[in-house]
Amino acid sequence: MEVVTGALPSVITKLGDLLVGEYKLQKGVKGEISFLQAELVSMKGALEKVSNTPADQLDIQDKIWAKDLRELSYDIEDNIDTFMVRGEGNEQAKLRGIKKFIDRSVGLFRKAKVRHGIATEIRDIKLRVEEVAKRHDRYKLSNSNVAKPVPIDPRLLYQYDKVTELVGIEEARDEVIRILMEGNEVSKQQDKIISIVGFGGLGKTTLADVVYKKLRAQFECAAFVSVSQTPDLEELLKRMFCQLVGRESNKSSDVARELREFLENKRYFIVIDDIWYISDWKMIKHALPGDNVGNKIITTTRNLNIAEQVGGAYNLQPISLNNSRTLFFRRIFGNGNKDNNEDIVKCPDDELAEVSDRILKKCAGVPLAIVTMASLLACKARNKMEWYEVYNSVGTGLENNLDVKNMRKILSFSYYELPCYLRACLLYLSMFPEDYEIEMDRLIWMWIGEGFIKCEEAGKSLFELGESYFNMLINRSMIRPLHDDDMISRCRVHDMVLDLIRSLSSEENFITVLSDVRGTSPSNTIRRLSLQNSQESHVMAKATWSLQHARSVVVFPAAASLVPPLACCRVLRVLDLKGCNLSRANSSLRYLGNLHHLRYLGLNRTYISQLPEEIGNLQLLQTLHVRNNKISRLPSSVVLLRKLICLYIGGSTRVPNGIGNLTCLEQLLCLRIDDFNRNIIEELGQLTELRQLHIVLDEWDDKLSECLCKLQKMQKLDIRMDPSQRSISGLDAWVTPRHLRLLDIRFSCWFLTLPAWVNPLLLPDLTNLHIALRELHQAHLKILGRLPALRFLELEVDNKNFGLLAGFVVSAGAFPCLVDCYFHQFVWPVVFQQGAMPRLRGLLFYEFYLRGVRRLAWKDDSLDLGLKNLPSLEFVRAGLRCDGAGKEEAEQAKAALTHEAEMHPNHPIHAINIRVEYDDDDDEYDDDDDE
Repeated sequence: MEVVTGALPSVITKLGDLLVGEYKLQKGVKGEISFLQAELVSMKGALEKVSNTPADQLDIQDKIWAKDLRELSYDIEDNIDTFMVRGEGNEQAKLRGIKKFIDRSVGLFRKAKVRHGIATEIRDIKLRVEEVAKRHDRYKLSNSNVAKPVPIDPRLLYQYDKVTELVGIEEARDEVIRILMEGNEVSKQQDKIISIVGFGGLGKTTLADVVYKKLRAQFECAAFVSVSQTPDLEELLKRMFCQLVGRESNKSSDVARELREFLENKRYFIVIDDIWYISDWKMIKHALPGDNVGNKIITTTRNLNIAEQVGGAYNLQPISLNNSRTLFFRRIFGNGNKDNNEDIVKCPDDELAEVSDRILKKCAGVPLAIVTMASLLACKARNKMEWYEVYNSVGTGLENNLDVKNMRKILSFSYYELPCYLRACLLYLSMFPEDYEIEMDRLIWMWIGEGFIKCEEAGKSLFELGESYFNMLINRSMIRPLHDDDMISRCRVHDMVLDLIRSLSSEENFITVLSDVRGTSPSNTIRRLSLQNSQESHVMAKATWSLQHARSVVVFPAAASLVPPLACCRVLRVLDLKGCNLSRANSSLRYLGNLHHLRYLGLNRTYISQLPEEIGNLQLLQTLHVRNNKISRLPSSVVLLRKLICLYIGGSTRVPNGIGNLTCLEQLLCLRIDDFNRNIIEELGQLTELRQLHIVLDEWDDKLSECLCKLQKMQKLDIRMDPSQRSISGLDAWVTPRHLRLLDIRFSCWFLTLPAWVNPLLLPDLTNLHIALRELHQAHLKILGRLPALRFLELEVDNKNFGLLAGFVVSAGAFPCLVDCYFHQFVWPVVFQQGAMPRLRGLLFYEFYLRGVRRLAWKDDSLDLGLKNLPSLEFVRAGLRCDGAGKEEAEQAKAALTHEAEMHPNHPIHAINIRVEYDDDDDEYDDDDDE
């Protein structure tokens, strides 16, 4: 919302707080505040209207007015925040006697001065607001009767390429055709829908068009229509009717009905391109008859949610490097360089080869980006330095070439379609360098610190709302997700999207970036600063910075020498110095306690050994991240941070007594509990808002299980200790939180058998489970296999002492969502039936025991574990251990497992090794096979 309306929403709310709060404002000030509030509400509505118009189509006076008002809103909020902090004061100290009387008297005097100051500032603000409004009216032109030119959709510039010139589309074309046309006799009698989804410029429309031209002759009638962002659906249905029937509709009032009647018994093929809203699809679908004669429909969209609702989502992938080179060089050098009718995959000019590959890396396989860059270079000299100049400029928001502008226009369609509250979140990504892997949690807490996320739903935390924002940007193809253990934990911004958002950020003075290329020019007023490199020009520019209005300062390691003095950042909300070495700059954090507006403090891996005691002054702090440092103990004043939601500390850092005061905490990683602070276990039970908790123990404490039962909002729980000290059944009686998603207690607890709370009805959302059992039975494995959302399972059995006497069968339908499976100390064999683990990609057996293998009938590797029944298998690893089996049996087991992996249709990567201590002769045989 902030990009659209600046700080107006929060300013309007805070003006209301001033009216109803106990601030004892001077007479007349409340009336002026009421006037301001009403005026700003009207201006906010006008700004929201302006925001829906792309910048290049906006009236110049509206554009200037909107920018002035946004800047003014920031200044107003800075003044109000400063007053509120001073007006409330610090009431934490408990004073007594004459000292209390003196301090109270001085405090009242200071508050009187503060109230007088805010009265003066409110009057000044009122004058500035009135001036902004008058200036807009004074210079606004009456242009309502002037016909504005209708811009041509720049996508049309790329739509008419000859099919013979398309590169890298054949594989995707053949796959889409196969999916559309294959199937059994039943499916051939039903509609088949494919929804092509992907990033803007990836070639969705081109792919749909190629498939359409290839298949349309096989159907009685066909149509290709484009929906776009603001469709006239009635006109669209008329165009569709004309293409399908070969004439215009006879009914002007009910084209949909006439269309259904015509198509009722016909076999048709329709492409519906560029769907932006699911409601548009539902209206079009209503005009099509039921699925009874094998019709085919292709849709395209940038939004994964829409593709999934339409059905048959097909994620279009970027084209390969070779195909990228072919498309790139063909656009620049033409087709004259073909040799033996082969496409160009090598630069004909060796001097340009290196810079060409760098440019193609920036394009990341997106055809539109490749074509744009190639068109830009085609009119340049064949000179390496000129090409490097283009390479350095594109991606910083500074390139004004027409082709780049057209590409930005195409991408900006997605930007202006975003809800207002998502635009600020997206633009904030320009804080990070090109190709940077942005951690999801870090980004969301920074969004929260900036105030971009407001709690709108009861029971939903700010972080959960931030997760939904993050997922929306992924679903709309604005950011690319990166996975850890099959869970999305990071993202990366495509260079061309980064180019767009840096350009918009610079234009709106949203973020000032100083990077290793050219950077965006600092405005007179810096609202947010990203320091990415310490070039000499940046060092010189530092002397001219004014950071008194800066809300975010993010410094990356390459610019650590430019960390600004904190004393000048009076309204700072977000400070992130991750990776900057602060060990030699002892004064770097000297004024930290003066940053009263700070919400987010990121000091991860900054090589500090302590935090100042004054950190307790940061009464608005929500996130404190100090992991990967040599901090032995947090200052005692940390327990005064009553608004703290997220606390990230290292496993060797102890927290002070009083941690139970931090009742807003939702994430606590990692909490060290040992003999020095064991009493904080009981305090932990007071943190009932906790959703994520990581504990490091020296030994199990029975009070912990009682405490954990009180934390019913928990979603992720990780308890670690020395595995040799594991508790026995320490959590048998645990009352599990309903929405638990991750549970890792393998290194802290042994369970005699599967606890009763591991139940599909009690854990419907559980995705990750790491657990250790003394004894496992087939019935237990069956229960685990019914967990509906489980994606990662790590299961250890105490096979050495109790454990398993026989193998297991993973039955059909078990583990429907499992992606990775780690079995520790299982006994051969584990057999997978057809239909088990349909999504499993990784299978690992640690210490796969061959106990009793002599009783099995080995013949020509006849024992079938059923790996072929795992259709998604990509990786299998097993460490075979013999207990009562000999060398020959071990080799047979290895051969059988290797054979199954090699015969699997996916040809999974496999590594099978044997480490044996034989019972009969104590001879050790070690065979490592890493394939």
